[in-house]
Amino acid sequence: MPEQSNDYRVVVFGAGGVGKSSLVLRFVRGTFRESYIPTVEDTYRQVISCDKSICTLQITDTTGSHQFPAMQRLSISRGHAFILVYSVTSRQSLEELRPIYEQICQIKGDTEGIPIMLVGNKCDETQREVAAGDGDAQAKTWRCAFMETSAKMNHNVKELFQELLNLEKHRTMSLHVEGSKSKQDRKRERLRGKCSLM
Repeated sequence: MPEQSNDYRVVVFGAGGVGKSSLVLRFVRGTFRESYIPTVEDTYRQVISCDKSICTLQITDTTGSHQFPAMQRLSISRGHAFILVYSVTSRQSLEELRPIYEQICQIKGDTEGIPIMLVGNKCDETQREVAAGDGDAQAKTWRCAFMETSAKMNHNVKELFQELLNLEKHRTMSLHVEGSKSKQDRKRERLRGKCSLM
């Protein structure tokens, strides 16, 4: 199958339980699931604006375990941008990103022009093991962008994906698609001004 040039592939990495799927599902579907279900690999698609036309943002939510090194290598080699997620409640989850970051550098060569976001998720939690300053310092070491999010509270989720797209130097991309409204927007407009008495 030939690769579509108008696909923009974002790969989400991180240890099990840090909230990778929660972030992706909150962004794509606007939902949050309390229970933890381990992911093997899921791909989600979202239409975005790209160089004044439309392209597909393809988000690959990877497994939190290291059982599938071949899948991990393939995801890295095909990815255009990367989100490295850790939980602010677990220093270990930040440490587990190191070999993944090193593998991205190894496979991609120079990471200079590659959008990479280091994300401290679960910033709504009070039991912190990683301060925001530590995450920021790690991001500076890795020469990537940094943001804290909460999938549960929907804090910085959309901003995370928009910021990632802003890091892309070769194309101009936006989550906001000009001129095309989503089904929900159209439905909302139809319902606006209509009220029903129960």
